[in-house]
Amino acid sequence: MSSRLEGSTLVTGGAGGIGRAIVQALAVRGERVIIGDFDAAAAKILADSLGPKVLPLALDVTDAAAVDSLLDRIPAEFLPLHTLVNNAGHDVGGRTRFDQGSADDWASIIDTNLKGMMRVTRSVIPAMVKRDAGDIVNITSVSAVRMVPDMAAYTASKAGAKAFTEMLRADLAETGLRITEIQPGLTRTDIIVKRYRGDREAERAYFEQYRMALDPADVARSVLFALDQPPQMQIAEILLLPVNRW
Repeated sequence: MSSRLEGSTLVTGGAGGIGRAIVQALAVRGERVIIGDFDAAAAKILADSLGPKVLPLALDVTDAAAVDSLLDRIPAEFLPLHTLVNNAGHDVGGRTRFDQGSADDWASIIDTNLKGMMRVTRSVIPAMVKRDAGDIVNITSVSAVRMVPDMAAYTASKAGAKAFTEMLRADLAETGLRITEIQPGLTRTDIIVKRYRGDREAERAYFEQYRMALDPADVARSVLFALDQPPQMQIAEILLLPVNRW
């Protein structure tokens, strides 16, 4: 725990949903946390509520220039980054048959959920490799391993993120870095209402059909569990499901 206090954790998509819960859980433990989010105002509001050890950082993971300059925009007291939690993602336009959905929606999902994850990781990981220490935690989804109709782009993005995580673990096997994948099942966040472009009735009906969902704090506890293991041990992957799913 003491070594973790010397640097910080960057959580992408950290201003809402699962990311927000992870930020809060780390902040409660007294750790330095950077909230990376394209919604800079929401990131600042959350950071202000958690104290001076939490830093808001405007970050669109699909913006190459913003990601490439990431480390240069972090104050010295929040360096080095000892942990990256790749959480940013969306499913806007999802739950639509592939031929009936928008090609722009499908491309945006891939750009954020997969390419954004890879880009941010590439930006921060060389310094971790140089120190021979660090944690990369990738939030994927049950959709990485379970195929569901009408979710082609989202499933492809999460299956790709899973493959990327496994290959990253293989590439870095001779280093001290730990690579973890968390695969949440249905979680009660705003990803669903955003999928339906603000349609609250569609969101309500979606959650009601499944009756039960995880809470973002459930996912945050799993992230902390992985990070709290001794340095010679990595939690390769955790699949989280509501108890009424299989």
